[in-house]
Amino acid sequence: MACYSGLVAEDDWDVPYRKTLHEALAVLHGHWTVAVLATLALGDRRYSDLRDEINQAEERMGWASHPKPVADKVLLSTLQRARENGLVHRFAEDANQVGSSVWYGLTVSGQTLIASLRPLVSWAQQHRERLTAARAAERAD
Repeated sequence: MACYSGLVAEDDWDVPYRKTLHEALAVLHGHWTVAVLATLALGDRRYSDLRDEINQAEERMGWASHPKPVADKVLLSTLQRARENGLVHRFAEDANQVGSSVWYGLTVSGQTLIASLRPLVSWAQQHRERLTAARAAERAD
């Protein structure tokens, strides 16, 4: 196995390391997971506000990440997976009041996940032109 610039020692790229990396990436699986986590990183949101803010952000980006707005069914499924992974918590504005608003927020694990993604975002920004050129070249072949 090649070792690039000493970033990964050969002993580290064993099955447990790879399995752990796979588990970490699986937490982010889903078309809308990153959008949900990024929006909740700005603070707790009522369900309807969360949906609207996600869709507004996608619209501002020209629907580059997603071809259409997030549907309620998809958003609820994404939130449920994030809750099962311990990244998001759900709470009611007033649990004793019928019809109270449902809110979502990041857990400590969700907050640390967002923080750990910053180096990945930085890498993507630094390599954006190269990535775009490589994709274009591949499509042209």
